[in-house]
Amino acid sequence: MVLLALGLNHRTAPVQLRERVSFAPERIPAALGDLVRLPAVHEAAILSTCNRTEIYCRLAPQGVRAAEDWFLDQHPDERAALGDALYRHLDADGVRHLMRVACGLDSLVLGEPQILGQLKQAYRQACAAGTLGPQLQRLFHSAFAAAKQVRSQTELGVNPVSVAYAAVRLARRIFADPGRLTALLIGAGETIELAARHLREQGVRRMIVANRTRPRAQALAQALGGACEAIALDQLGEHLAEADIVISSTASPLPIIGKGAVERALRRRKHRPMYMVDLAVPRDIEPEVGELADVYLYNIDDLEALVEENRRSRQAAAVAAEAIVARKVDEFLAWQRSLEAVDLIRRYRRRAETLGEATVARALRRLRAGEAPEAVLHRLGRELVQRLSHAPTAAFHRAAREPDGEALAWLRRLLCPPEEED
Repeated sequence: MVLLALGLNHRTAPVQLRERVSFAPERIPAALGDLVRLPAVHEAAILSTCNRTEIYCRLAPQGVRAAEDWFLDQHPDERAALGDALYRHLDADGVRHLMRVACGLDSLVLGEPQILGQLKQAYRQACAAGTLGPQLQRLFHSAFAAAKQVRSQTELGVNPVSVAYAAVRLARRIFADPGRLTALLIGAGETIELAARHLREQGVRRMIVANRTRPRAQALAQALGGACEAIALDQLGEHLAEADIVISSTASPLPIIGKGAVERALRRRKHRPMYMVDLAVPRDIEPEVGELADVYLYNIDDLEALVEENRRSRQAAAVAAEAIVARKVDEFLAWQRSLEAVDLIRRYRRRAETLGEATVARALRRLRAGEAPEAVLHRLGRELVQRLSHAPTAAFHRAAREPDGEALAWLRRLLCPPEEED
């Protein structure tokens, strides 16, 4: 049996291809059922996210091509494009790949934590579909343990490496209780959406989304849920004083928040501090706003410097994380070998029992035919020795013909311990 990890990710395929070959959650149970119905496939799981689609299988060696053909058959219109995008990792390489994925070492953003939750969801789906057996179950749990150890023993995921996340994390240095804050988000693009989701994760409950086109702001507010409302840009002056956090990222050619507007808002706030982040180029917030005593203003250059420093920090932490993964891979492979040893011992004993039973049966026939019991017992002993030693003796002869002598030395240690040598 072999372990296979097969798929594509952000390094091997553009987003357009990744979108077309992803599995919708409702498709996965049926797809898993189809996959394990292949004669050579015994266990399977499917991981499908925006950045990767992968299958993990335990299968017979001849099943690798069948699993790949199955994957291609799921997306017949993409066969040509998938030919160059698919990667295949077998056995130890497949084990290492899954563990690196779980730890965020194979992610677009090094060390990002979301992939671990997505991998746990893939595990639960495969369990529910009944397509996981002892090997893949053990592998997934080993990957989860590796990820936990990386999180607890390294700083791989500690420092933010996106400007949106950095903007949100900086707010924690200013405000102690995110649950009591109001965030004003100006714009409705990808950066603002990402910042909004990070704010939710940090505990900010109330948000106001302002955008030039109000329907787009309403769509984002609805997607965020909770206490989130949408306003038009011309309503900024009415709501600015409510905002403890302001994050802006629009395509406006001129600033949309001036120093005077912020001064008026501060007076209405009785000079409670405001944290403002300008992620736009050109800038959305006049630089002079940063001169106000109760305002903490950061622009994209400030955050990019922080993000770059954090990227270097994560790269250093990744070295320690890779060492943890290497140890966990060795542990899993050792467990696999122990299973193989148990199976080998079982087969060897079954063969010995079969030989013994056949030899005893012949001895009993001789006794019933009237042969002397002592002669039958002596012959029984000789036959047992000959039959049980035949295979090891043949192995000794083959090993003796090998030039390096390594196999012969190994057989000597195994079959002729020092205390039994002549």
